[in-house]
Amino acid sequence: MKIQLLVAALAALVTMSFTSLPSSDARPWELLGVKKVNYGLDRDEIDVTASEGMFTGLKLKVKHSPINMHRLAVHFGNGEVQEFDLRENFRAGSESRILDLPGNRRVIRKIVIWYDTKNLAVGKGMVEVWGRH
Repeated sequence: MKIQLLVAALAALVTMSFTSLPSSDARPWELLGVKKVNYGLDRDEIDVTASEGMFTGLKLKVKHSPINMHRLAVHFGNGEVQEFDLRENFRAGSESRILDLPGNRRVIRKIVIWYDTKNLAVGKGMVEVWGRH
């Protein structure tokens, strides 16, 4: 009896693994901009053009050097601003969680990031901002 239950449970798991629900991460991601970051406490802006489209989410990818992200502000084409308190230390090669942009898909005019870095690595760090359609 235990073997039959085990076989049934395994069959159910295999069936569920082949049945994929559409995931929110299946939508296309587009690189919106890249910034080389300075050492110390700083603020940078990434300009985004309307030709790049409308977006429902963002994520950051950090490369080359660790970065301590404090805050991110998204400026939309309609004048609205949405801020995210990140307060997170990113290792080189890591990425942020998906930052949802609630409401209808909106055109992004610019993204402002506040961060600090320590001069512990060779070379400057780099932040990529990715947008999800």
